[in-house]
Amino acid sequence: MKKISIIIPVYNEAKTILPILDLIEKIELGLDKEIIIVDDASDDGTVKLLEKLDKTKYQVFFKEKNLGKGDSVKIGFLLATGDILIIQDADLEYDPQDYKELLQPILDGKADVVFGSRFRGDKPHRVLYFWHYLGNRFLTFLSNLFSGLNLSDMEVCYKVFKKDVVESFVHRLKSKRFGIEPELTTYVGKGGWRVYEVGISYDGRTYLEGKKIDWKDGVFALWHIVRFGVGKKK
Repeated sequence: MKKISIIIPVYNEAKTILPILDLIEKIELGLDKEIIIVDDASDDGTVKLLEKLDKTKYQVFFKEKNLGKGDSVKIGFLLATGDILIIQDADLEYDPQDYKELLQPILDGKADVVFGSRFRGDKPHRVLYFWHYLGNRFLTFLSNLFSGLNLSDMEVCYKVFKKDVVESFVHRLKSKRFGIEPELTTYVGKGGWRVYEVGISYDGRTYLEGKKIDWKDGVFALWHIVRFGVGKKK
């Protein structure tokens, strides 16, 4: 394992994109870092900031139309050349300091996929919405029924994959928005890959602070769990 591809889907994160990139740059992992930023047609000044980035350090893809996080993740996967791929949100809710622990099961040869979990371990978590927590737990439970996994946090951003895992399903990805989370989880479960879960910290945002996911995305996630869960194993 020589290189990690860090895939950052971005939409209207002018306040946080540069700080998250700074945090990523400071992390020493013993691996080359390929940082891929996919902008989802931002209109808040994010594009201007991304255009000024050092092209030798960052690979930036600009979309002409806003299609959602899932579409951006797929583009990032297709552009990635690393041995390990990780998804990183641009909003500072997730701390790159957790990378080392997330990568360790793969580097030790024990895992093919690692999920972060906001519900395991003793790292700090900001206390936010009860209904989000309840909805997440329900969706994770339902996802586990279809995927055969025993995860505690299916909706988590931090999902880490060996390159061959992503190659096994990337061209079949269909989810444009936040349905990408259950879709990825379903393919991992049905693929029979070795999966580990690692506790992470979480500094969630309120809606006033810029949080984008809402109840409608929860309904779509429910549909995606059933949609992809009833298919045959791949």
